[in-house]
Amino acid sequence: MIIKPKTRGFICTTAHPEGCALHVQEQIDYIKSKGSFNGPKKVLIIGASTGYGLASRIAAAFGTSAATIGVFFEKPASETKTASAGWYNTAAFDKRAKEAGLYSKNINGDAFSNEIKQKTIDIIKRDLGKIDLVIYSLASPRRTNPKTGITHNSVIKPIGNPFTNRTIDFQNGVVSEVTIQPATEDEIKDTVAVMGGEDWEMWIQALKDADVLENGFKTVAFSYIGPKLTHAIYTNGTIGKAKEHLDKSSKVITDMLKEIDGKAYISVNKALVTQASSAIPVVPLYISILYKIMKEKGLHEGCIEQAYRLFAERLYSDSLELDSEGRIRIDDWEMRDDVQENVIPAWEKINTENVYSLSDLEGYRNDFFKLFGFGFKEINYENDISPIVEIPDIE
Repeated sequence: MIIKPKTRGFICTTAHPEGCALHVQEQIDYIKSKGSFNGPKKVLIIGASTGYGLASRIAAAFGTSAATIGVFFEKPASETKTASAGWYNTAAFDKRAKEAGLYSKNINGDAFSNEIKQKTIDIIKRDLGKIDLVIYSLASPRRTNPKTGITHNSVIKPIGNPFTNRTIDFQNGVVSEVTIQPATEDEIKDTVAVMGGEDWEMWIQALKDADVLENGFKTVAFSYIGPKLTHAIYTNGTIGKAKEHLDKSSKVITDMLKEIDGKAYISVNKALVTQASSAIPVVPLYISILYKIMKEKGLHEGCIEQAYRLFAERLYSDSLELDSEGRIRIDDWEMRDDVQENVIPAWEKINTENVYSLSDLEGYRNDFFKLFGFGFKEINYENDISPIVEIPDIE
């Protein structure tokens, strides 16, 4: 099969196995270039196949030689259709981890379900005994609550009033205005049910009840705050309500873990190109402007650089540096005054004609396609290759 990118809206429906493997290798090489650092030794990553979850798994494995179990929901390939990018990413990670003599186990299924939670617990008991870190990095548009059987669907909407602002079609560079109608009360509740902290709490409670958590255990979930210009659609919108619930869950979980001296943290991360962020109106245009400014200042980071700072410079260092709400802030460079002060004037002036001079749209686009294994100069995308890649250690 000759594999080329095919897009539908803000998603790419194909993925390239060799390109995904190269993307994973680049992240491994970055972590190895930093040298080993203090960190966890037995890690569960829930949502381990893309973005911050994958980067966290790589940082733990190749930075601290940790044994890792990755939970994800990805599609394998057929003779006529490629696998999802997350499948190829995991195959590449697993291969490199095994070559390095590292324990790597993979669980493919619905992480919201009781079945996958139990399967994970069984593997921990069998192979690792106990774990010392859980990274919670799920980014799903829907969730079936295992207690009620109800399936909830999340929405990306403002609350209270319609929201109008600039957005961009990053494929063709057209800047336009978008108006998004406010969410209903049911939509708000459903979004919190999907993207809030209830499932995170369920995971940690199940792991604690099964006695597979080490003393001093830590767990981290990811969040985002961002600048005022995105607040209506993000922080003050339906996603923001879910993130408020996530904050509350971190406190519930910390209380749950008192007897083993455990702690739950929220890590507020930088805005980056991910499959999830590409779906949020306004955000791709903001990220494109942000990229240009941060690259000019030498401050730009991707997921793997953020994961390194989270592990080596925050979570397992002497300088956790929590904010007033008890959160870890590795969005600190994005939110610097000298960065945000340059975003606003660019945002006010930007249009289709000047988008390439006022933003790094090309960088955004390149990062988006790299998520799916495309755009690497080292790969000849005219080659006929098999889309089928196995993950030997998968359950």
